[in-house]
Amino acid sequence: MPSITPNLTDTVTSAETTCFHCALPLPPPNDIAVATIEGEERKFCCVGCKGVCEAIHAAGLQGFYARASSDAPLAPPPILLEDTAIFDLDNVQREYVPHLGEEREIDLMVDGIHCAACVWLIEHSLARTKGVEYASCNLTTRRLSVKWRNEEIHLSDIMRRLGDIGYATAPFDPEAAENRLQRENRNLLFRMAFAGFAMMNLLWISVALYSGADQGEFRTLFHWVGFALATPTLLYSGLPFFRSAFTGLRHRHLGMDLPIAIGAGITYLYSVYVTIAQPSTGEVYYDTVVNFLFVILVGRYLEAISKRRAVSATQRLLDLQPRAATVMRNNDWRLVSVRALASDEVVLVKPGERIPVDGIVVNGTGAVDESMLTGESEPVAKGENDTVSAGTMNIHGALEVRISHLMGDTALGRIIRLVASAESSKASIQRLSDRIVPWFVFTTLFLALATFLWWMDTGIEMALMSATAVLIITCPCAFGLATPMAIAVAAGIGARHGILIKNGGVLETLSGINHFVFDKTGTLTHGRMTLTSLHTETSSWVRDDSIEEESGCPRVLQPILARLVAVERYSNHPLASAIVACAEEISDSDRRFSVTDFSYHPGFGIQATVDDAIVLIGTERWLEHNRVILSPALQAYAGKLENRGTICLRYAIAGKDIALIGIEDRLREDAQDIVDSLHRHDIEMTLLSGDRLPIAQAVAEQLGEMAVIAEVRPEDKSQVISRLQSEGQRVAMIGDGINDAPALVRADVGIALGSGTDVSMESADIVLMRNKLNDVPMAATLARRTLRTIRQNIGISILYNIIMVPLAMAAIVTPLLAAISMPISSLLVIGNAARIRRIFRGSNLRSNPWHGTARPRHGRRFHLGRQKRSIR
Repeated sequence: MPSITPNLTDTVTSAETTCFHCALPLPPPNDIAVATIEGEERKFCCVGCKGVCEAIHAAGLQGFYARASSDAPLAPPPILLEDTAIFDLDNVQREYVPHLGEEREIDLMVDGIHCAACVWLIEHSLARTKGVEYASCNLTTRRLSVKWRNEEIHLSDIMRRLGDIGYATAPFDPEAAENRLQRENRNLLFRMAFAGFAMMNLLWISVALYSGADQGEFRTLFHWVGFALATPTLLYSGLPFFRSAFTGLRHRHLGMDLPIAIGAGITYLYSVYVTIAQPSTGEVYYDTVVNFLFVILVGRYLEAISKRRAVSATQRLLDLQPRAATVMRNNDWRLVSVRALASDEVVLVKPGERIPVDGIVVNGTGAVDESMLTGESEPVAKGENDTVSAGTMNIHGALEVRISHLMGDTALGRIIRLVASAESSKASIQRLSDRIVPWFVFTTLFLALATFLWWMDTGIEMALMSATAVLIITCPCAFGLATPMAIAVAAGIGARHGILIKNGGVLETLSGINHFVFDKTGTLTHGRMTLTSLHTETSSWVRDDSIEEESGCPRVLQPILARLVAVERYSNHPLASAIVACAEEISDSDRRFSVTDFSYHPGFGIQATVDDAIVLIGTERWLEHNRVILSPALQAYAGKLENRGTICLRYAIAGKDIALIGIEDRLREDAQDIVDSLHRHDIEMTLLSGDRLPIAQAVAEQLGEMAVIAEVRPEDKSQVISRLQSEGQRVAMIGDGINDAPALVRADVGIALGSGTDVSMESADIVLMRNKLNDVPMAATLARRTLRTIRQNIGISILYNIIMVPLAMAAIVTPLLAAISMPISSLLVIGNAARIRRIFRGSNLRSNPWHGTARPRHGRRFHLGRQKRSIR
């Protein structure tokens, strides 16, 4: 039995046991790649790392390795301001850039973002950079999406441009982003702890001064002790505020940290002046400076923790991806990093392990929990030739899986990218907020100056404290967080329930949709043909889906079924596959027939010899061509079947024993539910199909009142959407096929089923991973609640400033109280956004998803009378 190498945690990390490029443990000696780099032999875990390393040195960028951290393998260094040219290499970009064409797009992690004003500065700086077509930065996730023309500007130039204005960048990697957040939170915690230590000591000094030690040498001593405590606190704990404010001023931009830096700096300098020039008469405010720095840092730390919890969907998905896999190499099972795997290798998945890759089972049987993809808790049996997905759990039985997709190319990898993209995207209302923030800061400075001048008559101390309170309390943080927090929370909630929202802005659009357009095949129907009926002059059988197991068809029809299966086995037509699969299910006959002289005539049907008798299967024209005429009764019944959308094939043996074969693409079980829900809320619907009008019309009649547009070519579907939009409709398109992609892109909201093609899922704004149409009302509910939460958050921010700013200007609120109040507004916004989760806990989730969003349009519903054969 093949052996398994020891666990990765037992490997000693050193130059001899780790990859020179990525710092991951090396595989067994036979699998190690070796290259001579700068005269020394270097070892690599795979040929990919070897190739990248050689490319880096060929470009003269070997300084990259001096900056790389061995304790965070493959994570980009946090600051890359000198060696950013490494990211211009196609070998490096291939991991982060989806398409290496002339126009390229990448997501960057950005260090140093503190407020909405930072977002404004980054976006406007890049907007003025030649070659950059698009730049969108998200405050919550600190992630920047950039699109650029590679012939005019390189990625390294963009990264250096951001470095010049004080923001370090690296290509976005979910694991590296999580490590960065942990590092930032730890750094924030240290600064907060230092300020807390100084605050407690200054508190005892204040107690002493207020208790009578405010005279003579004691007063002077305590002032200097306060100076000794406040100075390092201001320089260390307050450094982020001053650095951010200085960077903004250097680039003629008013950042949100500027009022805080001015308030703390002026109060500190005034206290220093009193300590030196007026030690016996003046009052110092070292305790005020340290106290409000501590309180602001506490607020920011709580805000950071709350945001991380609220938008932790990406991390939860990352936790589903195993870090190591057992792979067959050199006839032996070896434990290696998932990043060292290659396509077509075979991995072993034991019971209780998560499957590390997408692939096909080549050996073994088991049961796999696919709830993370489908939402269904029932394990799915897996055997040879079955497909499995990364992140799913093997419950029992060992599986050997041949790799088809790895890492970011797996279904789980695509989901992670979609969720991360949605968390970082913007709605139009957020862009408005970003534009307002710099003016907000300017207004704050103006009000602080006006407050200082107003109170000067009562003394400089009163004026200084009042102006400082205004500077601190007027914080646009909550305003900047109002939209991105709600969108990030909604994207995470949707992902956990199988609704992947690719663009946060679509939530705003979906809440106002008033017209749904459905593709037919694969969306309202299952997309696979099923044998539904068999009729002769004297007998008939009709499939009954209301019972779990079909009891079979009458005995007199069994010979027809047996011959039917025998002939159709020789055909590769989709209808033949449906007939064989269903006929075998209901047939009781064990008889086997000999088939010879099989021939297929496209557009007409099949002819074959079965036990010396000629069998014909096909259209009515095919039988007439062979001089076989249906009786009037069968002709009438065939017309009835075709009028309701059933595909009706004719069958004859030796010119007699004529039968009708009914084949249908059955409706999905939840199709009626979504149509009824839309009808109840007066949402208009259109069935858009490339099928013949009778078939599409029959489906619409089964579901209820909706418009039907049939026989539409794929390239014309988007024109139908455009025409509806020109009539004032806000259109959502639901489809699953390649032919639906243009319409999905054209619609205000494109919704694709997870079982659809990759093209349709890439084209859509929302992907229903559980393949349930009932998730559409759920997505609409989520969109409506998210938009309402955004409006509430903006209201909270505005109301806070309307109440607190006048109080600060009236000297009712002290700087310390202002520092306590400032983070409360941000925490309220974060807490309110987190309330969106409650919509999935109620029992009336789908009962009224469009209440308050759809305008009643009685008398304007589409009827089946509005039918078109084509829009050619």
